[in-house]
Amino acid sequence: MTASRAPAEPTVREFEATVDRVDGREVVLDETYFYPESGGQPADRGTLDGHLVDDVVERAEEVVHVLDPDADIDLVPGDEVTGLIDDAFRTYCARAHTASHVLYGAARRIADDLGYAGFDISETKVRVDLTTAEPLDDGDLIELERLANRAVWDSLPVSWATHSADEARDIDGIAFNTKTEEGAMSGDAVRVVTVGGGSAAGSDAAAGGDAAADPDADPWDVAACGGTHVENTAEIGPITVLDRSNPGEGVTRVEFAVGPTAIDQIGAVHGAALDAATTLDARVGDLPDAVSRLREETDRLEADLRDAREELLAARLREFPTVEVDGARWAIGTVDDADPNELREPATSAVGGDDDLDALAAVGTGDAPFVVVASAEDADVDAGDAVDAVTDEFGGGGGGGPTFAQGGGLDADPEAVAAWLRER
Repeated sequence: MTASRAPAEPTVREFEATVDRVDGREVVLDETYFYPESGGQPADRGTLDGHLVDDVVERAEEVVHVLDPDADIDLVPGDEVTGLIDDAFRTYCARAHTASHVLYGAARRIADDLGYAGFDISETKVRVDLTTAEPLDDGDLIELERLANRAVWDSLPVSWATHSADEARDIDGIAFNTKTEEGAMSGDAVRVVTVGGGSAAGSDAAAGGDAAADPDADPWDVAACGGTHVENTAEIGPITVLDRSNPGEGVTRVEFAVGPTAIDQIGAVHGAALDAATTLDARVGDLPDAVSRLREETDRLEADLRDAREELLAARLREFPTVEVDGARWAIGTVDDADPNELREPATSAVGGDDDLDALAAVGTGDAPFVVVASAEDADVDAGDAVDAVTDEFGGGGGGGPTFAQGGGLDADPEAVAAWLRER
C-alpha cells in the first residue's frame, strides 16, 4: 500500500521518490506527497520530473499520478524522480479545509442536534453541509461568520493524530461520518483533526504544530478527517459566508470563501454598503434605521397608490352605461389596464347604493379578456350564475358567489361580451 504523506506533512512541496509502476499516463511511486482527491478536497497540482500532473487518485490502495495527456512520458520503474507540488493551490486547499473545521466549530455553538453531511472545495468557494434541528437563517449566517473569524483571530493550534476506530468514536464531540470522510479511514485506523484545546496525541501529532498551549481547554472542533490542514487558524485569513441553501430535508448548505475570493467579497459588500449609505444620505452604521424609514415610506406610498387606483377604477365603473336585464338594473362596460382582483372592491361598492344599481359587469380588455360581476345583496341577481353564463357562451372558466364572481380565458372581443350581457 502506498499512502500519501500529504495529510501528515502538509508543508512539503518538493520530494524525491522512486517509480514503482508506469501504466500509460499513470505513474505509481514508492512514496508521494501529492494529495489524491478525497473527502471533498481536490487533488494536488504540480509536476513529476517536469511532467505536468493532470490528476491524482487513490485506487486499489495506491496513489496514482495521472500525467498530462500531451506529456512525452519516458519514465520506467526504478527511476528516481522529483515531485513538485503547486504551493499556491496546496496552501489554498489547506486553508480552506481547515476553515471548514472552524466553521463547523462555530455551528456547534449556535445549532442544536448538529451533524456533518458533506464538504467540497472549489477554486472560488467552499461548501459545508450541516444537519440541524432547524434550518439556519440569515442571522445564523452572520453569527457563523463572526465566530469563525474570531477563532481565526485567536490563533488556535491545529493538530492531527491517528486512533483506532473505537478510540475515535469515543472522543467527546467528534464529527465522525464514514460516508463523507473516507480519506480519514485506513483499516481500523482513523485520523482525527483537532482545532484548539489540548494536543491530540498520536503517531503524527507532532507535525500539527504547537497543539498543547492549553491542555485543559475544550477544543473548538474535533473531526475525523483525511485532508491537509494549516498548523494554526491564523494562517487561514478572513472567512466570508456567501450563501446558504437547503439541498435536502434537514440539511443546510453553507457556502463560504477564504483567500482572494473572501477579500473581494468583503470589499464588494463594503462598497455596496457605502453606495447604499450615500443614496440614503446616511452613515453605514445607520443603514438599518434608514432602510426601515424608507420601507415605511414606501408602504405608505403604495397604500396611497392603491387607494388612488381604486378611486380611479370606481370612477370608470360609474361611467358604465346602465341597462335593464330581466327586471334588474345593470351597469355594463369594458375596462382596460386592470385585473379582476383590483376590480373587486370598486365593483362591490358600486352596487346597492344610492344609484339603485342591482348589478355591475366589467369586461377586461387586453390579451386575456375576463369578466367580473358584482350584485347587491338584496338584488335578484346571482353573480356566479352570470359568470357561468358568460363562460358557457365565450369559453374560459371561473367561479364565485352570489354577490361577486369572476371568469377568465374568454375567447371573444371584450366589446362583444359586453354587448351580449346587455342584450341577453
